[in-house]
Formats: sequence, structure tokens, C-alpha cells
Amino acid sequence: MGLWPMFSKTLLARVVPRSLLGRMLLLTLLAVLLAQGVSSLFWLSHLRASRMEGLLNASRSLGYSIAASVRYFSLLPPGYRPLVLEQLRNMGGTRFFVSLNEKPLVMEPLPDSPSKRAVLQTVEAVLRERLGNSMPMYVEFVSPEHLRLFNGNLGLSELPRSWAHYVLSLEPLDPPILVTQIRIGPEEWVYIGTLMPAPYLSLDQPFLPLQQAWFIVFSSAFLLLFIGLLIHWQSRPLKQLSREARDLSLDVHAQPLPEDGATEVKEVTRAFNAMRERISRYLSERSQLFSAISHDLRTPITRLRLRVELLEDEALQERFTRDLDELDLLVKGALQCVKDTDIHENIEPVNLNVLLAHLVEPYLAGGSPCVTLSGEAQGPVLGKPLALKRCIGNLLDNALKYGHRAHLTVEDDGRCFVLHVDDEGPGVPEKDLVQVFEPHVRLTTQQQGYGLGLGIARNLAHAHGGEVSLRNRAEGGLRATLSLPRPLA
Repeated sequence: MGLWPMFSKTLLARVVPRSLLGRMLLLTLLAVLLAQGVSSLFWLSHLRASRMEGLLNASRSLGYSIAASVRYFSLLPPGYRPLVLEQLRNMGGTRFFVSLNEKPLVMEPLPDSPSKRAVLQTVEAVLRERLGNSMPMYVEFVSPEHLRLFNGNLGLSELPRSWAHYVLSLEPLDPPILVTQIRIGPEEWVYIGTLMPAPYLSLDQPFLPLQQAWFIVFSSAFLLLFIGLLIHWQSRPLKQLSREARDLSLDVHAQPLPEDGATEVKEVTRAFNAMRERISRYLSERSQLFSAISHDLRTPITRLRLRVELLEDEALQERFTRDLDELDLLVKGALQCVKDTDIHENIEPVNLNVLLAHLVEPYLAGGSPCVTLSGEAQGPVLGKPLALKRCIGNLLDNALKYGHRAHLTVEDDGRCFVLHVDDEGPGVPEKDLVQVFEPHVRLTTQQQGYGLGLGIARNLAHAHGGEVSLRNRAEGGLRATLSLPRPLA
């Protein structure tokens, strides 16, 4: 696996919430944002298309009006043209600012944009259609600050407000101005300045309106709030079920878990109650079965031992005795395996510091240096006290039996309790580090036992959500590590 897939997987695991509520809210938020985003894109696309269509219609209408004004001035006798302009300027209320110049005025145009190109092409096409292609013309959009008027290139701010401000400005907005310059005679150019009609004062493409953005935010927030309350309400039975499963009580007189919540949750709760009842019944029957087996097997074995002692042939007596010892060992081992992995015990907070102190106290009290203990647990863990004592005791006994000394080291970061049990023995061959956990597997015949200690310890650790692992130390000896994670709150 490459570095990028590993990094992305780790980043995803950190970003995605762990709880059901958090994941549902995250998925809901993504779904709402995706739906709102797609609908907003369709709405914005339709808005831009309809706006462009209206803008082109307004541009055509404006082109017809400009063409009519130019045609009117071109038909007037040259001497009357200034008089008509003066009367129009004094009357006020006209849509256009019109002047007659000796030459076209040079101004800095607005930056190019799709809307600007569409308007200019439409207006110029209408003017060519109405006035012909022989009349030179310039059509451009100019910002108010770069607008120039009359032959003296005066700015808009240099003129009286009654002359041009009411036609070419719209405070507090700053819309662009469409300037059309057309030659109608020698050294005579008609200058027409106007604003685009409402609501097309601006040439900018419409973005998502602020009201639409706030609608998305508030609708998403309310939806997440209500879904969060719904999930919290529906997940309470699941939390109770999780708590009951973690603190599983197999008492036959324990009250069944209430079947509340949705239909699926009720079915899960009903299945959990049935499972707990079956497990409790099975353990009770198993206990009775092995008690009967113990009673039924020990009696004939004892009877056979008495009969063997009556044999006169010592060699035959020795062979029978050896077979009976082996049979007795097998029976005791099986019964001990069942007994030591029994789960008839309720879960409760266990003080591991006190538990470890009780385990090492007999060795420390005698002044023997064969057992040492360092470190301490940061807090209790939820578990079965006797089972944990049996688990750690087996690891300690195994270290003393095969390594002569045991050094216990506690590491605890608050989230996981780790206990290292180091011995000073010969260690275990690497190929046998997994096999030694199997029942009745013993790597040496010089020590008494059933070969069950490590397997029982690992089974008990698994029952608490933990693990027991083995590794050979570089300085010699074997290290058995018990790790018990604490569940997240």
C-alpha cells in the first residue's frame, strides 16, 4: 500500500466522527449541502439565462431609441441643432445626455465581460440596421469616473448637476454608462450617453444572492437540529443495550432489558434478552454437567487406584498407576480449564493497583527478590475482579515457574492499561510464540502443570477486550504483555 492511500485513510478516520449521532449529522449535512448546491446551480443557471434574455431585449429597445435620436438630429438643419440641444438641456427629464462634438472623445472602456460584449453587439447591430453601414460609430461602456463630455473632455463631476448628473448617475449606485458616438456630418459627432434600463443597471453576472445563502444556512441548521434530536431520542435504547452488553449479567433472576424504541431496536433488544437467557441457561447446565463429570470420574478412578494396590505384580502395578495418573491429570486439566475461564462474575470497576499489590505481597513479605513491581495504574478498569486476578496471576506464575524471577512494569496513559511481566528464563523459540497459547502445550517436561496457564490468561484478556502477547527480550528472558483498553466515554 502506498503512502497516499495510508495517509488519506488515516485522515478520513480522524475527520469522520465515531458516534452514530455524529456520523448521521455529518451525512445529513453533506446531503443537505449537496442538494442545496445542485438546486442553487440550476436556479442560478436559469436566473442567468433569463437575465441575459432580458438584457438583450433591453439592449435592442435602447438601440432603437438611440437610432431614432441620431436620425432626428441628422435631419435637423445644422444651425438648429445647438438650439434644440439647449432646449432639451433646459427642459430636463430626458433619458439621454446628448451633445454635439467636433470629434469622437477617447475614454477608457470597462473591462471585457460576456454581458458587455452581448449588449454592445446588440446595440451596434440595431444602429447599423437603422442608420446604415456608412456612418462611422463608436459604442462602448465607460465608468463614471472615466467619462468625458464635450469637446473639452470635461469630467462628469465638473458639470452642473442639472446638466448630466440626473441622467448619467444613480446614487448611491455606480452603474456603467453606455456611450454612443456617431458622425452625422463633417467634424460633427452626435454624443449620446445613457444608463441601461432597470433592472439591468449592472453588467455583472449574478451570483448566489445573500438571501439564498442565508436560507441554505438556516434550513441546514434547523434540519440538523431536528435530526440530531430524533437520533438522540432513538439511540437511547441502543446506548442502554450497549451498557447492558458491556456489563453483561448472567444472573438467571436478572430483569430483561425493556423493549423500547423503533421496531428494529425492539427486535435487537428482544434478541439480546433471548441471547442472555440462553447463555445463562447454558452456563448453568454446563456447571451441572461438569460437576457431574467430576463426581462420576473421580469415583471410578479412586476405585481403580485401590484395586491397583492389590496387584502383586509390581511392574503391572506401576503401569496401571502411570495410566491412572495420566487419566487423573487429563480430568483435572479439563475441569481446571472450565473453572478458570468461567464467566459467572459481574463486571465492576477494578482497582488494578490493589490487585497487583495483593498478588506480589506474598513474595515481598518474605523478603524474596524474585518479584518486583514498578509503575501504577492511572485509574480503575471495568472488569471481573477474580478473572483479572486469575489472568495476571497465571502470567506471574508462568514467569516464576520458567524464568525464576518476575519483574512487573505498569504503563498507563489513561486510555489503556499495559502490564509487562518479564522473566529471566531462556525465553521461547520464535516459532513457538503462538503455539504456547494452545491448551496442554508445554515446551518443557521438567515442570509440573497442565499447559493451560497462558491460554487461560489470554482468554480472560479477550473477555475484557484486551490481549496477551509474548516476545523474547533482547537482554534475555521472555516478556508477557497484558493490555486492557478502557472504553471511550
